[in-house]
Amino acid sequence: HQDFFSPAATGTDHYRRPFLPATITFRWLSFAYQGLTEIPYDTILMQTKTLEVLDLSYNILDEYPFLIKLKKLSTLILDSNNYTSHVKFPYMPSITALCINKNKINNLPVFVEEIRRKFPNIKILSMMNNEAAPSYFNGGSLSQYTDYRHYVISQIPGLEILDDTEVLEKERVQARKTYRLQQSNLSSRRKKDESSRKRTHMQRKADTIIRQ
Repeated sequence: HQDFFSPAATGTDHYRRPFLPATITFRWLSFAYQGLTEIPYDTILMQTKTLEVLDLSYNILDEYPFLIKLKKLSTLILDSNNYTSHVKFPYMPSITALCINKNKINNLPVFVEEIRRKFPNIKILSMMNNEAAPSYFNGGSLSQYTDYRHYVISQIPGLEILDDTEVLEKERVQARKTYRLQQSNLSSRRKKDESSRKRTHMQRKADTIIRQ
């Protein structure tokens, strides 16, 4: 049993898949900076019983990471790839940390909903340098940054660290208030729409009776 393997560290040519004897197991695999366009499943899935950290950063990946067999995987690193807001993950309750900085994520609600549903125990999420994550570093205002944090925190209540910054209790409180307000407004609009539909229906019935 070994802790760490990286093709870069061993000098493996990144144009061919690294070969690992089936008898060797690892807790941490890194395929960073390998110019990969496909996830090397043949190597990764040999580590289903031991792998806890998988680093696929700085590649050219956009395929959905089908890693459901990695029952112990807790940290997934996908920085600097080509993933979009519509990336699909398998249901993986073992995942507690996801790094997906510097990708092509531009629709925050779609992406966050996928994370919330597929990684129910996530504690650490880092998605800096994506269009959907406004900050000082990518031209976002303080107001946009605050709104972004509150939205993510409201949708993923168990989150402890967002973009390398601890989630504070006052943020949780404000996020809950904002989210409740949004829900309340949505509920009010639905009630008004339903009431309007009922009035229209009753008026049509009355008009029909009068005409008869």
